Amino acid sequence: MAAFATMGNGTLKMNFLLLLVLLTTLVLFSAPSASASASDHRYNVGDHVPLFVNKVGPLNNPSETYQYYDLPFCHPDTVIQQTETIGEVLNGDRLTNTLYELNFREGKSHTTLCHKKLKASEVAIFRNAVIRDFYFQMYYDDLPLWAFVGKVEEEYWNLSGPKYYLFKHVQFDVVYNDNQVIEIKAFSDPNDVMDITEDAKIDVEFTYSVNWNASSANFKSRMDKYSKASLLSIRQKMHWFSFINSIVIIFLLMGFLTLLIMRRLKNDMRRFSNVDEEEDKEVGWKYIHGDVFRCPSNMSLLSAVLGVGTQLLTLVCILFLLAFFGVFYPYNRGALLTSIVSVYALTSVVGGYTSAAFHNQFSEAGWKRSVLLTGILYTGPLFATMSIVNTIAIAQGVTAALPFGTIVVILLIYFLLAIPLLALGGLIGHRFRSEFSAPSATKPYPREIPPLAWYRKIPSQMLIAGLLPFGAVVLQLHHLYASIWGYKIYTLPGILFVTFVILVILTAILSIGLTYIQLSVEDHRWWWRSVLCGGSTAIFMFGYAIYFYLKSNMDGLMQLLFFIGYNACMAYAFFLVLGTISFCVSLMFVRYIYRAIKSE
Repeated sequence: MAAFATMGNGTLKMNFLLLLVLLTTLVLFSAPSASASASDHRYNVGDHVPLFVNKVGPLNNPSETYQYYDLPFCHPDTVIQQTETIGEVLNGDRLTNTLYELNFREGKSHTTLCHKKLKASEVAIFRNAVIRDFYFQMYYDDLPLWAFVGKVEEEYWNLSGPKYYLFKHVQFDVVYNDNQVIEIKAFSDPNDVMDITEDAKIDVEFTYSVNWNASSANFKSRMDKYSKASLLSIRQKMHWFSFINSIVIIFLLMGFLTLLIMRRLKNDMRRFSNVDEEEDKEVGWKYIHGDVFRCPSNMSLLSAVLGVGTQLLTLVCILFLLAFFGVFYPYNRGALLTSIVSVYALTSVVGGYTSAAFHNQFSEAGWKRSVLLTGILYTGPLFATMSIVNTIAIAQGVTAALPFGTIVVILLIYFLLAIPLLALGGLIGHRFRSEFSAPSATKPYPREIPPLAWYRKIPSQMLIAGLLPFGAVVLQLHHLYASIWGYKIYTLPGILFVTFVILVILTAILSIGLTYIQLSVEDHRWWWRSVLCGGSTAIFMFGYAIYFYLKSNMDGLMQLLFFIGYNACMAYAFFLVLGTISFCVSLMFVRYIYRAIKSE
């Protein structure tokens, strides 16, 4: 928000106070502790340690997960589902109780879980799960563990085809230090299986074993093993290669601006100090000083774009801050999504304030419409996308389907918290409004724009403005997609933050250069063009998401719609953020050069 050079000191102070209040609120109330839960996780020998089954699903489709007991596993007489946060529900977690008993430091060997007579239809369900490479997930003392449901064996000498086997035995290996659980792993015994190739009734005895091993590892570092998966040497090299590649691109672009644009701008300034009128006419951008600050079309929509973009930029900054505080440690169930929902609602005051403050610089009428558009510009498409994919998820019976209660809670948060804060921000922006002071007077009639070559038009400029920043961050973008739509763990928020800063710097540099080139050919319509050029990187991001999907093993209509829908929403958010940054930088640059002319 501070990028708006036209805002007064009082407005900037109000911006700072609003941001400070938001940061304090989030740090004090939204950030959970670094431990796995509120308890101290200390147990005596024989104490009950909570074990919950969570979900099952095909390995290749991260969004297609089902409740654990959708498969005919052994289950208690009364299945009790745990109370979950909004983030856990959005993440598809459905924790329920189980028949497994893993008391602290009590070893077991081939203990019977249950005897189950599987019907032919239940055998078919298990076989389909094995064919699709289903895994199941559990949580033990808030530590995640996984194992596969079964296996497929190709028997080439058998003309009847492959054999399908159901794992009957699960072995739990638990590591402890004194009176605390440090680590747990689950293994499905490949030698203790049941043939489920045919649709026939079978009698299965499900068993499990528990082994306990002492360790000197610290309880506070027990989550580190999940982070090590993303710290392999090859991935470190990829991260550093991406970082160095981005730095090189930045220096090349800065050199390009310094040698070409800034040098030419300096020459232009020198010409303005010359009284030779004929020489003065050679400089196109000085010629349009009476049109360059003309109020752009669709002011309410532009104000809303800046409002939502600033709000989302504030959201990203706060999420990075929480990440640096250690809130988003691996498998902190739903912490990220819970933070996104709460922070977005709280930052609505920022969006309303920015939208109203910018609109009121040009006109005191119509600012309410700008604030209203701010409230629906992003949440409207997001809610529409969520409604479509949620309807499909309900039809498929997956855990990604939001329960009615969760939908009601989200709507209440939006209408009872986000909307009032949005209106409050709009009132503050209207109350502390200031007029737009242009360095040069605007002529009553716009100047005719000369014909532009194809490479000076919006599509060509969007290609240049989007491709270069995308090339600098594409490797980190791949790691991010692999974390969201795969099973990689992104545990390097510092590198991700540096990459985001690089993206912002590249967007700003290219925005200045393209705006200067546009003004030099006497085209004064830079307002919306700066937004489109800055946000064009998001188009390449979405295009790479499609490429990522095609190269992955994901399949099925539901997974495709989830992937396309939510990646489109994420790309749209980046479009608004980068478009806002591009506009703010262009505005500062245009004001600077025309103020310099005036001072001459």
